[in-house]
Amino acid sequence: MSQEQSRPRRAPSERRQSSGTTNVNSTLSIIIAVLAVLLGFFILRDIRNDQTGQTTVAATEPVVESTETTVGEVVVPTTLVLTSFKIQVTNASGISGSAGQLTTELQGRGYIVQPANNKSEITPKQTVTVVYYLLGSEQAAAAVANALGGVGIAAMPEPIPTETGNLGEATVLILLGTDVAGKPLGTGAAVSVPVVPAVTTTTG
Repeated sequence: MSQEQSRPRRAPSERRQSSGTTNVNSTLSIIIAVLAVLLGFFILRDIRNDQTGQTTVAATEPVVESTETTVGEVVVPTTLVLTSFKIQVTNASGISGSAGQLTTELQGRGYIVQPANNKSEITPKQTVTVVYYLLGSEQAAAAVANALGGVGIAAMPEPIPTETGNLGEATVLILLGTDVAGKPLGTGAAVSVPVVPAVTTTTG
C-alpha cells in the first residue's frame, strides 16, 4: 500500500459542515456589525437631540432677560453730561438773593450756570417754579427739573421772561417761583407735573 492510499479521506459531508460553519460565522459577524452601527447611530442621535434641547433652553432664558432689560432701559433716561449745556436762573419769586443762592447750589452739583438775573417787568410774580427749554434741550431741562425736586418743564415762551429778554448762551431757563426760592436744592414743594403749557407774555 502506498502512503497516499493509507491516508484517510474526508467524507464530503464533513467538508460541507466545515464550509457551512464558516458561512454562519461570517453572517453572524456581519449582523453584529450592522447592529453595532445602528445602535451607535441611535445613541449619537439621542445625545445630539439632548444637547440641542439644552442649547435651546439656555439660549431662550437670556432672551427673556434681555427683553426685560431693554424695556427697563427705555424707561430710564440716557446719561446726561451736565457740562453739555448752560442754565440761566431768573428770579420771579420776589425773594431777594434766591436766584443767586440757587445758581451757587447748581454750580456745586456740576452744572454750568450763568450769573443770576431777575424777571422782566411784564412777567408776573411766580408761585410755581418752571424750567423752560429751547428746542433740543428737553432732556437737559428734565434733568434740571428733577434736581429741583420734580418741577414742571415747558418750551421757552416768547418773549423770554428775563430782564434782558435773552438767555445769552443758556438753553435752559429756571423761572424761579416761591415754591423753591430760598429752600435747599431738591427739597422745595415743587409741582409734580412733567410738562406745563408754555406761557406767552403780551404787552398792553
